[in-house]
Amino acid sequence: MKKIEEESRENNERWLLTYSDLITLLMIFFVVLYAMSNIDARKYSQLAKSLGVAMGGGKNIIGTDTPGSIEQKPVTEVGQLNEFKEMKDEVDKYLNENNLTENVETMITDRGLLIRFKNSLLFDSGKADIRLDTRSEIIKIGSILSKVNGYIRVEGHTDNVPMSNREFKSNWQLSAVRATNVAELLIKECGIAPDKVAAIGYGEYRPVGDNNTPEGRSKNRRVDIVIINSKYNDLENIKK
Repeated sequence: MKKIEEESRENNERWLLTYSDLITLLMIFFVVLYAMSNIDARKYSQLAKSLGVAMGGGKNIIGTDTPGSIEQKPVTEVGQLNEFKEMKDEVDKYLNENNLTENVETMITDRGLLIRFKNSLLFDSGKADIRLDTRSEIIKIGSILSKVNGYIRVEGHTDNVPMSNREFKSNWQLSAVRATNVAELLIKECGIAPDKVAAIGYGEYRPVGDNNTPEGRSKNRRVDIVIINSKYNDLENIKK
């Protein structure tokens, strides 16, 4: 009889094991919820390792840097990327129809949609005034770009050959005035809001080619028009 009572007591206490497991799982669940609301890469990795140990020392129950995993992009970013692609296609069509592909190129980068003009198309050597015979090309492309309600940067660049005229003291100054003239043309002729446009001169300090070769120097003499990716809006917008 005593043996039966001991077995009965033992069976009645087994529910405590199930109950303790349930409490442990609930605690882990709420820890995960809390961590997910305040997560960064370092905390995520630490959480995954901790849970792996808590669940028996096996593999992480939360994957980190899993090969082949699909990166989820925000809906707004995907929509903007599609908008950039459509705009790029429209600009490319105009360039092909007007035999401008050797002097103007387009690309989508992390910064946004970039339109790159060779300086030889827009300016005479050592000058900052836009050539009259190419103003229409900038206006047409600018009209396409004006469809986007985003920030635009006009960036002037030169090669590393020192300036040799009295009008400009340095390549930096020349590139800044060229960028400003292009920006003003976009504002006046394409209806782009002035507070959405920035003109910047980089001189010879942002090369894309080798300044030791004629071909490289030719690549470096350029004006870039960049439609800024919206994820950088906070850097462009100083209105708080």
